[in-house]
Amino acid sequence: MTNDSVTAIAAVMPAAGIGSRMQAKLPKQYLQLHGKTILEHSVARLQAVPAISRIWLALAADDPYFAGTALEQSDIVRVKGGAERMHSVLNALQFIDEHLYPWVLVHDAARPVVRRSDIELLVARCLAAEQGGILACRVRDTMKRGELKVSETVSREHLWHALTPQFFPTALLRAALKDAITAGVHVTDEASAMEWAGHSVLLVEGHSDNIKITQPADLALAAFYLEQIV
Repeated sequence: MTNDSVTAIAAVMPAAGIGSRMQAKLPKQYLQLHGKTILEHSVARLQAVPAISRIWLALAADDPYFAGTALEQSDIVRVKGGAERMHSVLNALQFIDEHLYPWVLVHDAARPVVRRSDIELLVARCLAAEQGGILACRVRDTMKRGELKVSETVSREHLWHALTPQFFPTALLRAALKDAITAGVHVTDEASAMEWAGHSVLLVEGHSDNIKITQPADLALAAFYLEQIV
C-alpha cells in the first residue's frame, strides 16, 4: 500500500470502562478537567488532526453520561463497547470499511493531553514505512522486579512505555484482534494483538506528558499539562 492510496483515516476510542482505580462516582472519562470532561478533551485532540476523517466511540450500552456532553451533537459514530478494551475496539472495527478507511488510529479516552504533533508524527512514520506503529516513550527510571521485595534489577535499555494513539492497517488490526479473542489470548493494547499475530510494530517516540489518567493524582497532573500545551 502506498501513501497515495490512503485517502482517509478512521479513529477509534474505547470508552466503555469505569476506571475503578480513580475512586470516583463517575467513570473517569466523564470527570471534569478545565470545564470539560476528560472524554471531550481526548476527542478534541483527534478532531484537531486533519487526516482523521471520522471517529468511532465505543461506549457502555447503558452509559447515561454521554448525553450530557457536547459530543452528543457531533458526527461521532457511537458503537457498543465490550467487556474489555480489545472487545470495544473490535466492535468499532466491525463498522469501519477498510476500503474507505484503510488505516485506523486507536486512542485512549483517558489520554487528554496527547499532542497533535505527536499524532501526526506517528501517522507520517507509519505511512512512510507502510507499517503499523505506536507512540511510546523511553523508560528513564531504574526498573525493579519483585513483590514487596526486590528480586532483581531490570536493565532499562530497550524498554519503552507504550502510549496511544496506536496506528495500524484497519483490516490487519481487525483480524489480529478477532483471532486473539477467539484463541483466548488477553491483549491489553492493539500492538499486543498485532505482535501476537506476527506483525512488526514501529516505535515512534512521543512526549512523556501524554499521560493516562488512572489514579486520582493524575487528574491534577493532566490539568497542569493542559495549561502548558498549546
